[in-house]
Amino acid sequence: MEEIIKIIGIGLTALVIIIILKQYKPEYAIYVSIIAGILILFFAMEKISGIVNLLQSISDKTYINKTFLSILLKITGIAFITEFAVSVCSDAGEKAIASKIEIGSKVIIVTMSIPIITSLLELIIEILP
Repeated sequence: MEEIIKIIGIGLTALVIIIILKQYKPEYAIYVSIIAGILILFFAMEKISGIVNLLQSISDKTYINKTFLSILLKITGIAFITEFAVSVCSDAGEKAIASKIEIGSKVIIVTMSIPIITSLLELIIEILP
């Protein structure tokens, strides 16, 4: 609960600063947005590392393929980083660049997920008569 209060506090403080800056120095508003985003990601990383440790612990106790777990964690990381970059680009008014980042990340995610998709299809083929 404490972390969400910090995250909301950072976000609202940045919002007030950005609103004030846009009146006098609008070119600095994007820097405040980026710094606030990085701080929020920093606080979220603690929770994300806890989730990763939990998943690795579960993986050690079961027969889950560690390669697949690694791929899923990388895909999740790519999605978070992409969302951050797209938001920064959108805040800066560069929606064209934001959409290109989204397309590029989707291609990378699909490419990375091919081993998992292939394994699932092979399993389905084995099960079907």
